[in-house]
Amino acid sequence: MSDTFLTTLLPQLASGAAHTHALGFVFEGIVGDRVRLRTPWRPDLVGDPETDVIAGGLVTAMLDHVGGLAVWTALGRYEPIATLDLRVDYMRPARPRVDLLSEARCYRATRTIGFVRAWAFEDDPADPVAAAQATYVISSDGGRGPGANLKKADRA
Repeated sequence: MSDTFLTTLLPQLASGAAHTHALGFVFEGIVGDRVRLRTPWRPDLVGDPETDVIAGGLVTAMLDHVGGLAVWTALGRYEPIATLDLRVDYMRPARPRVDLLSEARCYRATRTIGFVRAWAFEDDPADPVAAAQATYVISSDGGRGPGANLKKADRA
């Protein structure tokens, strides 16, 4: 994996898109094979104003996004990907007025699919707010051009 990918491109992929910037995602780095994001608590991210807890939809978006970053980390390069399947298990409410962290690990990547586990937490990954299991389609064509993965009959 190139240093440029880790120091320049991956942080941009973490928070450079309009929606990730609006949600406040912050790239926290890579430890081993795990990617970490932080979402600072803000009042506009609250799901229930009576509890000041970050909205569940934000948790899902964060887990999905950190999962994609884990796939790119495992590949060591950028390739177009898309979420194929995402299952999120909510275990408890997030703590009020506390930043949320997420980590993800791509535990297997084939030529076309990345398999990821991710979790969201405040301080301790062993006490998650939510955990996710996800798969991502890797759209690489190996430089062969659009439609290269299709059978001849499907290209017409």
